[in-house]
Formats: sequence, structure tokens, C-alpha cells
Amino acid sequence: MSCYNFITRFLHRNKIDAEDIIENEMPPSDTEVVSSLRRLLEEKNRELKLKEETISLLEKELDDKDSTIKHLHNEIDKFRQVVRPITQRIITKQICLDGQCWQVPTEVPEEDEEEAQSTNETRTKRQAVSAAPPLAGEQLQIKKIPKTQRSRELIKSAILDNDFMKNLEVTQIKEIVDCMYPEEYKTGSIIIREGDVGSTVYVLEEGCVEVSRENKFLSTLTPGKVLGELAILYNCKRTATIKAATDCKLWAIERQCFQTIMMRTGLIRQAEYTDFLKSVPIFKDLPEDTLIKISDVLEETFYANGDYIIRQGARGDTFFIISKGTVKVTMKMPNSNEEKFIRTLGKGDFFGEKALQGDDLRTANIIVDDPDGVSALVIDRETFNQLISNLDEIKSKYKDEVLDRRRLDQEFENVTLSDLKILTTLGVGGFGRVELVQIHGRPSKSYALKQMKKAQIVETRQQQHIMSEKEIMGEANCDFIVKLYKTFKDERYLYMLMESCLGGELWTVLRDRTHFDDATTRFYTACVVEAFDYLHSRNIIYRDLKPENLLLDNQGYVKLVDFGFAKKLQTGRKTWTFCGTPEYVAPEVILNKGHDISADYWSLGVLMFELLTGAPPFAGTDPMKTYNIILKGIDAIDFPRNITRNAMVLIKKLCRDNPAERLGYQKGGISDIRKHKWFDGFNWEGLVNRTLTPPILPKVESVTDTSNFDKYPVDEDGPPPEDTSGWDSAF
Repeated sequence: MSCYNFITRFLHRNKIDAEDIIENEMPPSDTEVVSSLRRLLEEKNRELKLKEETISLLEKELDDKDSTIKHLHNEIDKFRQVVRPITQRIITKQICLDGQCWQVPTEVPEEDEEEAQSTNETRTKRQAVSAAPPLAGEQLQIKKIPKTQRSRELIKSAILDNDFMKNLEVTQIKEIVDCMYPEEYKTGSIIIREGDVGSTVYVLEEGCVEVSRENKFLSTLTPGKVLGELAILYNCKRTATIKAATDCKLWAIERQCFQTIMMRTGLIRQAEYTDFLKSVPIFKDLPEDTLIKISDVLEETFYANGDYIIRQGARGDTFFIISKGTVKVTMKMPNSNEEKFIRTLGKGDFFGEKALQGDDLRTANIIVDDPDGVSALVIDRETFNQLISNLDEIKSKYKDEVLDRRRLDQEFENVTLSDLKILTTLGVGGFGRVELVQIHGRPSKSYALKQMKKAQIVETRQQQHIMSEKEIMGEANCDFIVKLYKTFKDERYLYMLMESCLGGELWTVLRDRTHFDDATTRFYTACVVEAFDYLHSRNIIYRDLKPENLLLDNQGYVKLVDFGFAKKLQTGRKTWTFCGTPEYVAPEVILNKGHDISADYWSLGVLMFELLTGAPPFAGTDPMKTYNIILKGIDAIDFPRNITRNAMVLIKKLCRDNPAERLGYQKGGISDIRKHKWFDGFNWEGLVNRTLTPPILPKVESVTDTSNFDKYPVDEDGPPPEDTSGWDSAF
């Protein structure tokens, strides 16, 4: 009966009618019960299998429809890319002011607004932005403006409540509060006007304001809010109108003042930390750039009065430098429970250095002896070991290629601008166009001619960027970088004659295929790694990696192009220019902390993600939202299932918030990336020797075949005004 009762309960729980197996209300034998149950289970299995087959057919039908939708989207995108140059002046226009230049949206018909926004976010080519900080000789004097404690607290609270500005350091926030100056607006006054170019950020202290866009009311803001924070990064077009609903009092700060604060605090901290390190015996013989790297990873930690920082007898792997406060050193004597006072340590003193060289058994106690507590700069053994590398070995990897480059230049020595015959347009950029050309008498080859409007370059104060691009590309001799053969100029234009890559833009291929598989992404990423290796070994930072700047040559290999933001750095030094494409900008660039080649490794991780998924990991509806997503870090991003575990691990190691912790920037250099598990089995030698078959082979019928590029209309803008400043004498 116990078996019968068990089966009955089982059938009841599973909603199976007991009458199917119980006849005449008599308990059947155990064998009959099991047999009946087996038949029922087989019937249920058949039903389940039938349902699974139905689901499989429906999923296949859904996949087919998804493929059709994607195909139609791609066809629409192709059409838009063809007609966009004609309509671009309606949808966007270029705004230039005070040396800055960027693309900004203008009015879009209301019924098309959502579609245009979606298209611009996910399907159109992205525009980079650039804003240079004040040069050393032009830095503003930081002027502190008196204000009440109430005002100071309100400004500080508003900054800490702002998604972007809350990421600033305490000392930086304090200086920003010190420097903000008062402004007052009467009821009805316009504080920020939609469409104007702004460089001022406000904090509302008294009154309330109304926010509107395209004359439509959006919201009302009350005291304690930051207004127009994107302007603190680079000059930008205001996206909304803010009007004083009542008499208002605000506090304001200009972008140049903000960037001066950021730059100055960063340089002061770096110099102070480096001086601390130079006083430590185990650091004194290290190169300056290594000391700067170590100073960047020192973590400031606070300890309260009476805290034990180190206990005698404990094992440790951490080194400390006191940056503020005092500690006492005590030692427990043998055969005694008493601690003997040894000495007091203060600012600049250090302890625990042996822990960086091996397992350290602490020989004394370090106890905070300061009512205000102690701040110490801390680094552990693993981080320290990752940073100590033979930099000379890395930098001498590439042989001297001056002779090879000289032979290349001699081939074009006698070519003049009049020798070039323009065939068609390959692309349109911010400063001009790229044309496919041939040299008279050389029908077997074609070239790309980049033409840039001199007056526009002068207007946007991009002369230094253009000259840097010419210098870097003119010296580069790498199979993974587009070669620059010669430059020309006339009264209105500058010209760069470059290698033509007729396989088209990687961006176009990605657009048409929506995303790449692991193997394809691995190949293109490896091409970029080789280009970065070449540049970084020469202390050149690239700063504008994205699919739009990667071209496929005739064989399907990727080459890096557009070096407008590239810069040669002094050894161990940083640069402070805010530049790059918003989705690819590293957090230290956003926070004005100064950056170096490690920012390129961040963008490499972003590129991997975009190639694997079709979209970058960090993307918002506007640049400020994008920057806030970046500042939350890669760990806040959900990785799609199609990204393999090894790919995810590599992306996360490249996109570390701390620049010094990024793979490629540590002891092993860029070789650490090549050795990562994601690249296991990859034929690096075949890539360098160009014997490896690319995953996508472009169809190029002839040296004048431009079928892999989108079509562009004839330039109807007319010639730009003549530039007579003479700055291009060295071009």
C-alpha cells in the first residue's frame, strides 16, 4: 500500500488522473502501476518532442525574418549613406569657434526626429571632437572668488549630485568651488540658448529655471543643479534653452579655468609622488618614465588615529609612503609583551619596501599617531612587478627604417600636383574630401588624395594637428599604416598623396554584416595591435581608433588611417588634449587627468566589443550620457552571449579604469596582448609576413575599382576662401 500511496500522490502532483491506472477502485499491483506510469511518460515524451519540433520551426522562421529585417535595414543604411552628403547640411552642420570644430545636429522635422536620432546613434559615421587645454604659457591665473559657507556647500553638493562631476577628486572639487564666480539673471532672461556654442558651466543657487527644446517645455530646475556640464569638456552646441523663471543667482566657471585646475592638480600630484619615490633606495635608479608610471598607480589610503597599518610578525606584500600625518614605530621585544617605541615617521617617510622584492615578515608595528589620521600612498608587489620592465628592449624592437623610407619618397620626388588626375571621390571628411587619383604616365597604380581647406584649418586652429599628421605619417613605414607619399599645397588647399586601399572601410563591411565572428574580429584586432606596436614603440599615441578609420587593402588586410589626433609624446610624459570619438574616449581623458598610450589600449577593447556585436559597449543618447556610462566602467556592461569568455576577459583587461593596469601597458608591453588566450593559435608570423589569408577577401577588379566605397556627390560648396597666413610654409 505504501507504493500505491506514493504513486497516487505523484500522479496528483503531476495532474495525472488516477482513473487512468486504477480500475474498480481496487489498488493495482506495483508492477501494473509502474507499467501504466511508463506508458503515460512515453506519451508525455512524445508530446514534448512534438512541441520542441514546433518551437524549432518557429525559431527558424523568426531567424529568417530577423535576417530579412537586417538585410532591409542595411539596404536602407546604404541608401542613407549615399544621400546623406546631400542632406547633411540639413541634418547636421559644422560649428567652429575658439579653435574647436565639431558636428552638431540642427532642426529635424518632428515626424523624422526619432528615426534620425536612432540612425545617427547606431548607423552613421561618428564624428570626433577635439579641445586643446591651455598651453603652459597660456594657463589662466586661478582666481579665488569669496563666497559664503552656505554657497560653498551648495556648489559642492550640486557637483557631487552630478553624474559626471561627482567623479572628480576632492581637491579638484575644492578648487572649482573656490574659482566659481557669481552671475545674476532677471525673470525671463535666457541663461543658455539652444544652438549657441557654450564654454560656461553653471550651478543654480537661487531661483528656478525652465528647460525647453525646440520651444517645447521640458522641465523646471530648482537650486542645487549643474547646468550645461558638457561645455566643461569642449566647446559644444547647447542642446536646450534654459530661461530664468524667476530672478536667479548662479555660480559659473569657464572651461579653460576648469581644465587649468585639472591639469595643474594632476601635474602637481605627479611631481610630488615622483619626488617621494626618488627618495626610496629601491626606486632611485629607475628611469623617470617608470617612476611616473608607479606614481600613477599609487593609491592614497586613509588610516584613523590608533590604527595598526602594519603588525609585527605578519606577512606583507605592500609598500607605504606617508603623504600626510605621522605614525609611530614600535617593536615587541623577545620574552616580553611590551612594545618598545622606536621612532616617529612623517610626510615623505616610507616603510615596507622589502615587501616589493619578496615575501616580507614584518619586523615592527606601524601605528597611526595623529589625531587627524594618516594618509599613505600604497602599492602592492604584484602591481609593482608589472610595471618594472626593460623599456630599452621594447623601444629598440624595430630596426631603423630611414633608408627604406627614403627610397619610397624618391619615387614621388618629381611628382607635381598638376600630374594628378582625379577619378572619383572615396570619402568626405570635416576638412575636405579624399579623391581617387592617378599620376599621368603611371596607369598601373592609383592613389588617394586627401585635400583639406586651409582657411577652415586656420579658422578651427587645427594647424598643429595637421602638421603633426604630416610628420608622423611621412615618417611611418609600416604595413598596417596607410603610407603618405607626398604633400602639396596651393592657395586654398593642402593635399596628402597616400596609398589607396580599395577594399573599402571596415566600417562599411561591419555595417553590411552587422557584426563579425571571433575569428574575423581576431584578425582585424591583430592588424591594429601591429600598428599600435609600431606607433607606441616610437612614443606615438593614436587617439582615434574606430572602424571608420580602418581601411581594407586589396588583399583584405587592415590599415590604420587618419592621424589627425596622433601625437609624439616625450618619454614618460602625458598629454592633456581632450580629443577622440565619444564612444571610444578613455575615462582619464574625460576626467582631464592626462593620458598617454594606455588610452589606445582602452579603445582597442572598445573596438573588439563593437566588431563582435556591431555596437560599442559605451553609447548614450548624447555625448554626456556616453561619458557617464564610460565612467561607470566596463564591469557595468552586459556582455552578449555571442562574446566568448576569453574575448570578454581580454576586453575587460584592456578597458581597466586605471590606465597602468591595462594589458599592453605593463611589464610585458604589447606582447601581453599577443600572448592572451583569445589569441591562442593565431599565426602572428603569417600576419606580419602577409601569408595569412584574411577572413574577408574584397573584390577589386582594377586599380580604379571603387565599388567597395559608398558613392558621393560632386562637391558643390565652391572653393573656400584663400588663406594668406603663411603658416603652411613647412607643408
